[in-house]
Amino acid sequence: MPRDNMTSTVQKIAKQALTTFRHPSVVGEHNKVFLENLSKLKSLMAEVRAADLKIVPRTVESAPMPSQRIAPPVTCMHIYETDTFSMGVFLLKTGASIPLHDHPGMYGMLKVIYGKVRISCFDRLAKPRDGVSGVQFNPPLMPFQMSSLRPSVLRSVGEYTEENGSCVLSPQKDNIHQIDAVNGPTAFLDILSPPYDPDEERDCHYYKVLHAHSEAADRKREAQEPGDLWLMEIPQPSEFWCGGEPYPGPKVSL
Repeated sequence: MPRDNMTSTVQKIAKQALTTFRHPSVVGEHNKVFLENLSKLKSLMAEVRAADLKIVPRTVESAPMPSQRIAPPVTCMHIYETDTFSMGVFLLKTGASIPLHDHPGMYGMLKVIYGKVRISCFDRLAKPRDGVSGVQFNPPLMPFQMSSLRPSVLRSVGEYTEENGSCVLSPQKDNIHQIDAVNGPTAFLDILSPPYDPDEERDCHYYKVLHAHSEAADRKREAQEPGDLWLMEIPQPSEFWCGGEPYPGPKVSL
């Protein structure tokens, strides 16, 4: 059963998130104290369920009436935010996706509370593995599009339900990712640290995956090896937008 706000799971998670990310100078994969705190945070997030947040799992949505306004494919319940981290719940309708996007310089943690999501994670490479000469795309790209291209690699594709632990995205690994609802509506608790802030160059960017055509890429295809992947920055896709709705669960007080 959900507990009061001072002992609730979400209160414990928020307190541990503050402890984990409070001091940016020690946040990093090579700091023992940070890794210990991150492990504690992951353990706490593994415990959270929809009932702890007083959220009733959604069923398959009915189609809107012609006179009704089209509902957003994704909505967000804001829970808490400080300069250190933000916390909320994202709810995805059946078939919805949060398109390929990044969290520049940020850690991301998500824990499914009902349904199933598929998370596809990419990393940008420091430089092209085989150089940029001879690289072609179909259809051809304009010069301004070519300037935004970055070589990349698909790091992982995984599916998560409420029975799984949390998924962790770091500034260095799995930072560019897409989240898809699988076989019905789904929702997940989300923590970002530090929060998005365009003034601090932490703005959200969207990407499209392109497959290169080059001699090197052709050799890889012939050898049945993964070919070259490139990420091109694009505007926010028109089919995606995020609405808001009230959070019904225990309040957070830090």
